[in-house]
Amino acid sequence: MGWFESYFEFERYGTTMRTEVLAGITTFMTMAYILFVNPQILSVAMGKAAFNSLVTVTALSAGITTIIMALYAKKPFALAPGMGLNGYFAYSVVKGMGYSWQVALAAVFVEGIIFIILSVTRVRSAIIHAIPLSQKYAVGAGIGLFLTFIGLNDVGLISATASGGVLQFTGLHAQVMSTKPGLLFFFGLFLTGILIAMRIKGALLISILTTSILGWITKAAPWPHSLFSAPTLSYTFMKMNLHGLINVGALGVIFAFFMVDFFDTIGTVTGLSAKAGYLTREGKIPDAQKILLTDAIGTTLGAVLGTSTVTTYIESAAGIEEGGRSGMTALITGSLFLAIGLFITPLAGAIPAFATAPALVIVGYYMLSALKRVDFSDHTEALPAFLVLMAIPFTYSISIGIGLGFISYTVFKVFSGRWREVHPIMYALAVVFTAYFAYLAGSI
Repeated sequence: MGWFESYFEFERYGTTMRTEVLAGITTFMTMAYILFVNPQILSVAMGKAAFNSLVTVTALSAGITTIIMALYAKKPFALAPGMGLNGYFAYSVVKGMGYSWQVALAAVFVEGIIFIILSVTRVRSAIIHAIPLSQKYAVGAGIGLFLTFIGLNDVGLISATASGGVLQFTGLHAQVMSTKPGLLFFFGLFLTGILIAMRIKGALLISILTTSILGWITKAAPWPHSLFSAPTLSYTFMKMNLHGLINVGALGVIFAFFMVDFFDTIGTVTGLSAKAGYLTREGKIPDAQKILLTDAIGTTLGAVLGTSTVTTYIESAAGIEEGGRSGMTALITGSLFLAIGLFITPLAGAIPAFATAPALVIVGYYMLSALKRVDFSDHTEALPAFLVLMAIPFTYSISIGIGLGFISYTVFKVFSGRWREVHPIMYALAVVFTAYFAYLAGSI
């Protein structure tokens, strides 16, 4: 006990073992929904046979990476496969662009390696300063709408498919609302909203489990045959196809994974650090390099195990709100992922789509809130942000949304006589995306 208090500097942060343990449990409860949601999303791309391995991979990548954050960076931040990026992986890269899931894993792996390199060099700070805030906020909000679209599609309220990066909307099905799955979806949606409004910890997890149980009772979904089983990695471990990345289109996929992961991590870590009271007077984050390096290692490890991008979770704020200030909080959270998540494959497999779809919609709501930070009085900032917000869900492609945003931002600034406000790196990125879109147009 004394070693933990000394290593994690309890006295420095004014915390106690009891506080840290409760904070770690709170963070786990708040983000444990990923154990059910991530396998469902990724199995769309990998097939139902991958589901058991995906539950194990989700728990293992979250547990190991969060423990690395605890022991190396000593921060109360938890990590897991990121929402939004798993949807991009499954619905855009695999289903929309036609890449195999093995190639998509290779893209995540390469993105993680790039992230690691940038995390230990000064290039990282140059890129951070080059991308305007309005674009960072817009990408986050656009991904939120993307997740909402996926949730509504999963439950059957809408029908849409993606082909070649273009969304094909095939109908709004109001009659679904009168079916058992439809009614249970809205029950879960309202239950989650009520729990969030009441500030109940673990609202998403509580809603998923409650809605599932009601679905089992009403026979809208079959009961689980068992609750626990041994973990397995047989379907996804080391299945990356690096050779399949040797084409121009794949470069856009890697770039999209990297951009979203990199800037989502920056925004999340900054927000969490501010909430925990870590920021210096100059607004800098202590041990930022360790935090970002841990995140990058998590992405690379996740790809090797067989999941989409692993990233720092904003849900860590729940543990910080409970008083968690040291790596001990993350150690508890990571340990719970390993102790519980690795063995609940049968339970996760029995969770129906109508129970997880409300979580996707609510996460979309959370992410959309970033848009309030965009200055809508400045059209050269707001219009490109709007184009990103529109393009990501309606093309089922984060990369297209980012590219359209970067190009329009640069063009609007130049033609309004404000070209000096555009960082040189943004000019280069606008040219790269213009060439990328020209390549896509030529390959159709």
